[in-house]
Amino acid sequence: MTDRLTILWAKAGRLLPVDTGGKIRSYHLARALARRHEVTMLTWYDGQRDAAYEEAMAREFPGAVTLRAGPRRVDPLSAGLRYAAGLFTGAPFAIRKFTTSEVRALIDQWAGERRFDAMVCDFLSASLNFSRPESMPVVLFQHNVEASLWARQAQHETNPVLRAVYGLEAARMRRYEREALRRFRHVVAVSPHDRDLMSADVDPARITVVPTGVNVDQFASAAGQEPSGPTVLFLGSMDWEANIDGVEWMAESIWPTVLASVPDARFRIVGRNPHGRVLRLAGPSIEVTGAVPSVTEYLAEAQVVVVPLRIGGGTRLKIFEAMAAARAVVSTSVGAEGLPVTHGVDLLLADDPDAFARAVIEVLRTPDRRRSLGRAALALAREHDWSRVAGVMEQAIDRVRERSSDAGRPG
Repeated sequence: MTDRLTILWAKAGRLLPVDTGGKIRSYHLARALARRHEVTMLTWYDGQRDAAYEEAMAREFPGAVTLRAGPRRVDPLSAGLRYAAGLFTGAPFAIRKFTTSEVRALIDQWAGERRFDAMVCDFLSASLNFSRPESMPVVLFQHNVEASLWARQAQHETNPVLRAVYGLEAARMRRYEREALRRFRHVVAVSPHDRDLMSADVDPARITVVPTGVNVDQFASAAGQEPSGPTVLFLGSMDWEANIDGVEWMAESIWPTVLASVPDARFRIVGRNPHGRVLRLAGPSIEVTGAVPSVTEYLAEAQVVVVPLRIGGGTRLKIFEAMAAARAVVSTSVGAEGLPVTHGVDLLLADDPDAFARAVIEVLRTPDRRRSLGRAALALAREHDWSRVAGVMEQAIDRVRERSSDAGRPG
């Protein structure tokens, strides 16, 4: 592609700080595209006005449009009432809560003015703000297969009330997601696995896989260090159910076996907003840090990074961050789902507690094995630097732009 494009990138909720997997992916892809094209970032958030956030967006993305839209109260009671009020509407709550008349009108206006060559609808959550996606040059950027994510949460939830809620949302999301995939001109998936799931509802020719990436240079300092002790690390937002379930499973079903073999091992849980269920796991051998300024130093001190996920969707950016730091990784199949990894070469996969514990113990007690996995992991991460991945996203956007141009020409 040689043309310089005008691109609208529309994301529901705050993009900054860049502290979740989805935000990391969106931020780095948008920044990479902005080096070659004119990218306008549109984000909107509820609650009270956040001037500091709006100023930060203007610095990171000159020309960004940032709106305070939606309800001013975002407490759990208000959210619960809004959920109950929409039980009998078509769209799931996870979509409705990010849909506002202000944003919808603005996108309609810009589409009517043909202000942008192409648009990106970032996450399914923003999709209802595009009133006529079939007639707009817009790409739906699917970070997850949302219905699958909700179904897995329902499967592993022990609270019967929450299990029923998650099951209801999974069914509603399945219906909505199928319709949305068919309405948008083109869809971006983040893994071949997700593409295959979506292909049941949309022509695979309309789906482009933009793989997970990583900023390899960001973790170069950790990659050059040798950890001194048997530290096991988990990275992730600790207010997300998939991560909460994963560290509980690790601490209760796997960690005792690891400790029995490696008594001085230490398990670090690093991530923002630790839920009460996570905080209660802290003890003599388990540390819960909460938010940290940088994960790089924690990666440098870890002999193994674990991804004990049983719930989730999309791809796991934290695995690539660990790989960019040349760290050995032990993951479940769900945790590494969608990544182009090879068991026994650049990471270890295990899905039951005993096998997972044995893999962690192997890495902790065998330095040569640990270093071999780390070297292979770093080589794989280098193949997926964001600078390379962004080119695939650029191609998907250009396809939508070309189709829009063709549609406007006389037959």
